[in-house]
Amino acid sequence: MFGRQGYSQFAQIHAPDVVAYHSQLADVAPRTRLRRLAALRSLNRWMIRTGRRAQWDWPDLRFGRPLRHLPKALPATELTQLLENTDLNSPRNLRDRAFLELLYGTGLRVSEAVSLRTDAVLTGDQALRVTGKRGKTRVLPVPGETWAWVETYVRDARPQLATKPVAALWLNDRGGPLSRQSADRIVRQRARRAGLGRGISAHTLRHTYAVHLLEGGADLRAVQELLGHASLATTQIYTQLDLRQTENQYRKAHPRA
Repeated sequence: MFGRQGYSQFAQIHAPDVVAYHSQLADVAPRTRLRRLAALRSLNRWMIRTGRRAQWDWPDLRFGRPLRHLPKALPATELTQLLENTDLNSPRNLRDRAFLELLYGTGLRVSEAVSLRTDAVLTGDQALRVTGKRGKTRVLPVPGETWAWVETYVRDARPQLATKPVAALWLNDRGGPLSRQSADRIVRQRARRAGLGRGISAHTLRHTYAVHLLEGGADLRAVQELLGHASLATTQIYTQLDLRQTENQYRKAHPRA
């Protein structure tokens, strides 16, 4: 990149050159720009640390924070297609269906879902005791249909998957705790089998849960509590893309909008 400017060695490059390079990246995607400049700065630090060039002050480059790429919420038809496209003829398939139902029905982070223990199921309250980020615990109500799937899994599938005593609620095919990677793979595989293609993950179901609640009239602060967000701003960012689309559709359709 600097070779075209007549430099043959990285040690020849200083602050004005980096500023000029940063200006050349104006049309590059924000994440790509950050990645390129971070790599350049890391190389510079390494060269200084190893004595290959003298210490100098890296320029203070100002640029906006890259936009978060949020998944789109699944429309109701695709959600139904995903959930119901499962043959329940084996403990594994029953587990997969119940797990998908849980992710959409409660909006859990995939890490929260796989870390659930059997004692997290509060049968009398039809709720789950969930440990979220930074160890914060919340009691999460579970919708009736979702609860029925969890109970069916616990009663009919989990005992067949459990080859030894284990506290984890969700088990893999070998009887051990289901990992985060395996859980996300289940969602992706089920999405492909349902003909929904790529790009659908466990986080897609969490996002769909949040958007569907808000579209149904749920209070933003209530959704914040259900999702386990420490800040209301996080919940707003999390849903803004789909809500903007909903607002546009409303304005087009409503006679008094």
